[in-house]
Amino acid sequence: MGRPATKTDLLTAAAANYEKLNTLVSGLTEKELSTPFDFSGDEKKKEAHWKRDKNLRDIFIHLYEWHQLLLNWVHSNQNGNNKPFLPEPYNWKTYGDMNVEFWKKHQSTSLEDAKNMFQKSHNEVIKLAETFSNEELFSKGVYKWVGGSALGSYFVSVTASHYDWAMKKLKAHRKNCA
Repeated sequence: MGRPATKTDLLTAAAANYEKLNTLVSGLTEKELSTPFDFSGDEKKKEAHWKRDKNLRDIFIHLYEWHQLLLNWVHSNQNGNNKPFLPEPYNWKTYGDMNVEFWKKHQSTSLEDAKNMFQKSHNEVIKLAETFSNEELFSKGVYKWVGGSALGSYFVSVTASHYDWAMKKLKAHRKNCA
């Protein structure tokens, strides 16, 4: 399936990738869980996140924090507080720095807590998505605070697409451990 463009596709893709991610995680061996991520041997893995995240907790926390961005953004704007998606001082050119701050903030968070936080925030994001109509999610210009894109594209990005990213990283780690 391509990138979701309807509410039904969004909810289906988010649920499917959430399930796939949890299945992949539950199949990780003790060795895979205890071995720090190291992608330095792969020249194709140049993006900063390949160096940033060192374990499964870091992935769960990254997903959780992006859920929080969406939840806070939507709720603030629904309540009349005009807020951008990315908090000050970040923008789409510097959000990598924000991701590093998320990573730093959670270095003492346990894997169990990170997993629970992620699961809870996933459910909150899905519940919030369900409150919008298909038109509200996927028509441009419905909400001034969304800017030029559709609200649904943000939901897709923090769920299905982000879960895909997490699975790619975990599969690469699993391959490295083999």
